[in-house]
Amino acid sequence: MNYYELKLNAITEEMKEILMAELSELGFESFLEEQDGINGYIPVSRYQGKTILSYLEKKSQTIGLTYELKKIKAENWNAIWESQYKPVLVEKKCLVRAPFHDAQPGVIYDIVIEPKMSFGTAHHETTTLMIGMLMKENVKGMDVLDMGCGTGVLAILAFKMGAGSVDAIDLDEWAYQNAKENILKNNAHSISVIQGDVRKIPAQEYDLILANINRNVLLDDIPLYAQHLSHPGILLLSGFYLDDLPLVSRRAKENNLELSTSGSRNNWVAAKFIK
Repeated sequence: MNYYELKLNAITEEMKEILMAELSELGFESFLEEQDGINGYIPVSRYQGKTILSYLEKKSQTIGLTYELKKIKAENWNAIWESQYKPVLVEKKCLVRAPFHDAQPGVIYDIVIEPKMSFGTAHHETTTLMIGMLMKENVKGMDVLDMGCGTGVLAILAFKMGAGSVDAIDLDEWAYQNAKENILKNNAHSISVIQGDVRKIPAQEYDLILANINRNVLLDDIPLYAQHLSHPGILLLSGFYLDDLPLVSRRAKENNLELSTSGSRNNWVAAKFIK
């Protein structure tokens, strides 16, 4: 699969977060942060040239953004990713690392993730927040659903925490294949990986649903999450900004889900809702 690589230069840390969120809405699925900018990656099949170029020109005029856009092969991007990929230790308990990193003594959960173009390597704040929030739950014996699973990191963590069953769903073909690969690498063979959106959720109820996607998708899908959530049940959400929490909370409340707790990091937020 070929990708477009978008290089954005000379931007602030705050602007990085804003641009990544906006580019995600335009179909960009992965980002690599540089010291003075970011690189964004979008499959050729999703690339809408006129819309994206119009967005970039507007940003160039309003904030002086400079950019470079070119088509690349996935293998080239992966080589760059691997050369800069570092393991992530969350709350000194969960280590998310690539196969070429050594395990670390003392961690409770050791998760191996092949660093490809899937979202969810624990380098992004939302994934770190979700890992931290998940580790606070007593998952043992629960039926768990990981929506928008990306690499499968949250599904794998739930499995390692003793979940009774775990289903992982992602619409993207690359994420679907990468999640299956990572599940094998972590000997989490019982996790069921499904390609699709909320319409592919199995006809059952879950004790715990995880969804680290983006605000608009969450707002659309919360009613279906609620339908598939047992009573009592837990919904953990991330992928949106702190300013969006009231909007997401209202949508959840409309579906009999009450906000229990939340945490934030660099303006990103993760929230726990109870049914």
